[in-house]
Amino acid sequence: MHDGYHFWGIHLFWWFFWVITLIWIFASPFSILGKRVKKDKPQDVLKKRFASGEITYSEYQEKKNFFEKN
Repeated sequence: MHDGYHFWGIHLFWWFFWVITLIWIFASPFSILGKRVKKDKPQDVLKKRFASGEITYSEYQEKKNFFEKN
């Protein structure tokens, strides 16, 4: 009767919907949908390195002052 073209507009919508949904799922910066992964700031990494004993207190102070100036 309509040679299969009667619902072409809604089919096109669903193609776009699923393509955009799949791109969002696989290419989003979220590890779990709706929950953003917070990246550590340089100051946080510096605190962790000092707490784990990787750097000394003088190195910590020197780098901390550098980050505060810049």
